[in-house]
Amino acid sequence: MAAITAPPAPPPASTSCRLLRRRAPLTRFAASSSPSSRFRPSSSSFPAAAGSSSGGGGEILHVSPPPPPAAPPGVPVYVTLPADAVDPGGRVARRRAMGASLAALAAAGVAGVAVELWWGVVERRSPGEYDWAGYLELAAMARRHGLRVRAILAFHQCGAGPHDLPWIPLPQWVLEEMDKIPDLSYTNRYQKRNKEYISLGCDILPVLKGRSPMQAYSDFMRSFHNTFEDYLGDTITEVQVGMGPGGELRYPSYPTEKLNQPGSSSELGEFQCYDKFMQASLSARAQIFVLQQWGNGGSTGTDGSQQNLEETSFFRTDGGYWNTPYGHFFLKWYSGMLLLHGERLCMIADAIFSGTGVTISGKVAGIHWHYYTCSHPSELTSGYYNTLLRDGYLPIAQMFAKYKATLCCSCFDLRDAERTNSESSPEGTLRQLAGAAKMCNLPLNGENSATRLDDASLNQVIRSSRLYSGRTSGTSFSFNYVRMNKSLFEFHNWNRFTKFVRQMSDARTFLARLYVRRGQQYLSSMSVVWVVSRACAYT
Repeated sequence: MAAITAPPAPPPASTSCRLLRRRAPLTRFAASSSPSSRFRPSSSSFPAAAGSSSGGGGEILHVSPPPPPAAPPGVPVYVTLPADAVDPGGRVARRRAMGASLAALAAAGVAGVAVELWWGVVERRSPGEYDWAGYLELAAMARRHGLRVRAILAFHQCGAGPHDLPWIPLPQWVLEEMDKIPDLSYTNRYQKRNKEYISLGCDILPVLKGRSPMQAYSDFMRSFHNTFEDYLGDTITEVQVGMGPGGELRYPSYPTEKLNQPGSSSELGEFQCYDKFMQASLSARAQIFVLQQWGNGGSTGTDGSQQNLEETSFFRTDGGYWNTPYGHFFLKWYSGMLLLHGERLCMIADAIFSGTGVTISGKVAGIHWHYYTCSHPSELTSGYYNTLLRDGYLPIAQMFAKYKATLCCSCFDLRDAERTNSESSPEGTLRQLAGAAKMCNLPLNGENSATRLDDASLNQVIRSSRLYSGRTSGTSFSFNYVRMNKSLFEFHNWNRFTKFVRQMSDARTFLARLYVRRGQQYLSSMSVVWVVSRACAYT
């Protein structure tokens, strides 16, 4: 698709990004004549390193490590099960180890588990034929151990390909339709297709053997409701609806497998609006405003995904198209399509699960690579119209609040001090997301971005949890540790994890021992870990 040939002129100097500031800045910025340095945290924002000079006096300051942060009271901790807890054939994988692992988690005081219910497993055979047997068995196992379940309805693929285990693609019959109609896949300006998730441009079109994607998602949810009716509101207390790649409400501006790679922080991302369905929507939107020339292609001047944003016509600080009438038009349409997709899913879930006692939730990605810039390019390409001049997360929070849905987001374990890119700020991104959720009085589920159990990461989770929880907070908060694997049950990691659960959950609610009905005996938490290691280990 050709991009527009006559982009609008840059904004006047009076609206230059250099002269503007957020009304309520989340982080102190240094004053500097350099445009890029204005959006970086000042050195005073970070504590001085131990052993640094105090200035002109030459005296050495010896700074002792800060004590562990006080945990917010009563924060329940959940643990996400392995992605292949139910194998591609629909059976519980490593059943003996799973039972021992659930017993260990219950002994540690974990409130419950989160489990992905994959579209590619449940409806793998043919449209409308659902196989829930493995997930029913998992729910029964969780109930026996007194664990609550967060069911994640995963309408996306798992893994980058057969070489990347666990690999769970979309149902084969869906992939066949995507092969017949390539535009069912998200497409960038280079015509590169992404099959992680069906393009939202065809949400309500009958492209899946007579059904629209929204009808397919609705039928899946209704079948889940009917099958697990006895568990809803009791064992299953939350249903998280997958809304895009990685289960998150976003466009695949980056392939999911690249999001946690170090090099991804330099990428600006690619707009995913070049399939024929998205192009038709853009053209129709332009015609409404009698601006047909703005609907003849995708965004102008993005100039590649791995460049300095100041070298691009669209994202650069001064004179970038993002801050022109054309940029406002395009970004409102692009982010609005994503918001509409999320609202359709929330509306369906609310109608199906209303009155069952479960809450519905959705996940927003923590795209923080360019947070300390004016244009926030990686957020814009992901579908979040969030810039120095505009709050892109508040409309999403307001949409969730409309359906009383819980907001889930990651980055709780990440620190700005760890970043390799000076333009990145996971802490700033999280503060803004949590602030939007608080403004809308939304319950919040926090998650870690990387699976690690070092003290620094766990303490950062506790600090980040303060943003949203506390005795005076009127909203609920919980934390979801992603995810259970072999290393979790190693002796030193398990000690750290149980201490973390105790700190998060409040010692008064911590269960140090597990009552095991079979045999009428008590097992200590560490004894159960020994049973797990004997049963078999996760890979």
